[in-house]
Amino acid sequence: MSHGEAVVKNIIHEIVQECSVRGHVVSDTLAAFMVKAVVLDPRNSFNVDRTLTKQDIQKLQGLCLDKLIEKCSPSLDTLKMQVYFDTNYTSRREFLEEIHRMLESGLSPMRRDITDSRVKSREEYNALYHKIVTYILLRSGMGSPTDLKTMQEAKAALQSVFPQTDLGAFMVLLKRDKEQQIIELTMTVTGILLFNKASKMGEHKTDFHKLMPTVLNEALPVINKRIESELSVSQSLAWKYTAVLEKLTESVTQPGEGGMSMILFKQALYNVRQHEVFLKLLLEDACLCAKHVEILQTELSSQIKLLKEIVQLKAAVPTAKVFPLFRALSKLWSGLQDEAELLNILNNIMLNLRPFLASQGKIFSESYLDSLLEATEVKTDEQRKTEFSDDHIVPAEMKMLEWLLPDTIVNLNNLPLQYNGVCGYTLVSRDGLLLPGNPNIGILKHKEKFYVFSSKKAALKFSSSPDDFIAEVAEIAKVSPELIHLLKLNQQFSCITPYSEADLLTKVTHSVQTEQSHMRRENATQTWLPKAAVCQSKRDGQSSMPRPQAYLAGLRGQRDERMVKTSLTRSVDE
Repeated sequence: MSHGEAVVKNIIHEIVQECSVRGHVVSDTLAAFMVKAVVLDPRNSFNVDRTLTKQDIQKLQGLCLDKLIEKCSPSLDTLKMQVYFDTNYTSRREFLEEIHRMLESGLSPMRRDITDSRVKSREEYNALYHKIVTYILLRSGMGSPTDLKTMQEAKAALQSVFPQTDLGAFMVLLKRDKEQQIIELTMTVTGILLFNKASKMGEHKTDFHKLMPTVLNEALPVINKRIESELSVSQSLAWKYTAVLEKLTESVTQPGEGGMSMILFKQALYNVRQHEVFLKLLLEDACLCAKHVEILQTELSSQIKLLKEIVQLKAAVPTAKVFPLFRALSKLWSGLQDEAELLNILNNIMLNLRPFLASQGKIFSESYLDSLLEATEVKTDEQRKTEFSDDHIVPAEMKMLEWLLPDTIVNLNNLPLQYNGVCGYTLVSRDGLLLPGNPNIGILKHKEKFYVFSSKKAALKFSSSPDDFIAEVAEIAKVSPELIHLLKLNQQFSCITPYSEADLLTKVTHSVQTEQSHMRRENATQTWLPKAAVCQSKRDGQSSMPRPQAYLAGLRGQRDERMVKTSLTRSVDE
């Protein structure tokens, strides 16, 4: 670690500690971002071209501390929201990988006990077989091991493919072969249990839905509606804040005029707009979950029907023909459980975003906003887009610049619009006002980046000197640091010349995601329990008591919704 990095790390540590002393819990990530924000703000007069002096450090820590413990600050709430979301949200693929890892982590001690067992007596063989049945039930989520009927059904299913007399052959296998057989047995038995349950329910589709994990049946119709409801509230607030700010900025002649109320209204607008962006991501993921569930349900239904046709009226069926179908059922069931877990995670993230809206709600009640607006028309984003759609740029008339129209772009929704689709001209000319850009007016391609605008006039003004406006947007973001994430300016600010020794603009914020690294890393989240550590430390030769171990059953797909604690602690005699 260089001297500069050590200085910055110490600054962050001191800020976190001082916040803690004052009763505020602040993460290193939030403190690091605040350091960057304070240094960037031109009002604080930090020179990024020289090394920090002792006075600079004291001033920096003081300014950061003041901002981090500020009460009722929509700006601070937005920054906290961004840090929370960035450290708890990731891609669907990584979410599913983490779900699988946590499930395997919870059951690995029990699986290790099975594969490492050295049994001799009949009682030990019975205990090992019972442990295999228990493992299969816990891994499949098909029921609780403490339920006698469930255990009997699972044991009968296991005996049909792996009778207890086969334990002798199992014991002489290599450990990796034992693990592979446990995996295959789990999948086969899970498929048999599913098929048996489906056979008892009959052919009706309504009965078939009862086969789904209970958590999934409860969560699927509710979570999407919850997210949509929260999104509707934030969008409504955003439109009202926008209308208020339009009224205020129309009467202001110079940027910066309008006093504290103008600043707070902008902070409130940024707050609800950021919340809207995050909710849209969660809703998109939740809708994708719903699509996957529909596909999995259809495939599961088809597999069960196929199995019924094969085994119908037949005394014996070749295992080579039905075992692959049972395993296919198991995979589909696991897929449904994954979707249920993912929906639960998305719901938790949505709930945890709510507190970050508190400050703007306390400062500006909806009744107060309504009183300010009176007869003013509150336009939705869609209304704004349709207002100027007919008045668009004619690319043939703009030969010096490259303009694109939606009908010439194949994947318009996947086009990476600058400023997250916000009009850059309005942002500059109206002192930080956020208005959605309208692609139908025309999309400016400038230096391989794409810009949209709220009107043709805004498009023409911006395109007359794009580099100047781009620089102005950056200056606005320096004063309102929450815009860096909201407008996706991370990459732009990571390229600014840092201090010669203390690289505050890149290395300080190694915990803060950039546009390039966002959603491309393993998360340590508040959604899942922490990973149990496993080490390869050398053991001593002394004896010790068995380490207590327990597994909590009933957390996935249970109909009775009861949590059961199963002891996995090995016997002292083993």
